[in-house]
Amino acid sequence: MTDWSDWIGRTRTIEDTVTPAMVAGLNATLDAGTVEQASGAAPQAIHWLLAKLFAPMREIDADGHPRRGDFLPPIALPRRMWVGSDVTFAAPVMIGEPLKLESVVSAITPKSGSTGELVFVDMVHSVTASGEARVSEKQTVVFREAGRNAAPGPDAAPAADFERTVTPDPVLLFRYSALTFNAHRIHYDTPYTREVEGYPDLVVHGPLTASLLIDLCAREFGPNRLATFAFRAVSPAYVGEPLRLAARRTATGLDLEAAASGKVTMRAAATLA
Repeated sequence: MTDWSDWIGRTRTIEDTVTPAMVAGLNATLDAGTVEQASGAAPQAIHWLLAKLFAPMREIDADGHPRRGDFLPPIALPRRMWVGSDVTFAAPVMIGEPLKLESVVSAITPKSGSTGELVFVDMVHSVTASGEARVSEKQTVVFREAGRNAAPGPDAAPAADFERTVTPDPVLLFRYSALTFNAHRIHYDTPYTREVEGYPDLVVHGPLTASLLIDLCAREFGPNRLATFAFRAVSPAYVGEPLRLAARRTATGLDLEAAASGKVTMRAAATLA
């Protein structure tokens, strides 16, 4: 098994700014009540649109991602999945303010499971403005073999305090891919998705589902009300399947889930500021 320890501690720094167009694109894609916004605090899911990697076409891998071996290690396993994130919202990200985004590879863990070989990569991301914290995130991605789909998730909870249903279609997936400059082909190329990576249909982006859950909270409590948000992908969500977004109040905050065909695809927990 390859030793990836030399990659731990690798750092990437990108400077960026949230623009009104970026906010309008996210609001329109999430079907939020207000689309255009010239100033003030951006929606809490906006940080996933920052720090885009503008790799030239000659540096793009077969899956559509930038070729591995720069910031992320050159792991040969073909499938890449965003397993989950723990996000802390220290302060609102303001439209127009200069931001610094720093990412560090914090751990790399090879494993063998029922679906074959896996390599988990943990990263820590921080978004700051003039040295002051805005958003911090601990993210885990996994690289795995193709053609072995995870079992369906557990049954969804029957009751919720508030919920809505969204049916992701190819337009929604395209819009989110464009907003994030994410060219992973499993979100738009059906033949590749089925024949190469072995999924039955186009896959809904994990951060898109997470953003829809954050937006569900904003519809209930108002914008920028979350102090923390942690999500874990349970099983893939696919294009054309109605996605039930549900939240239940708890003693410490909120339990949230996304479910398709009665099976959980994502679980999340949030606390209110």
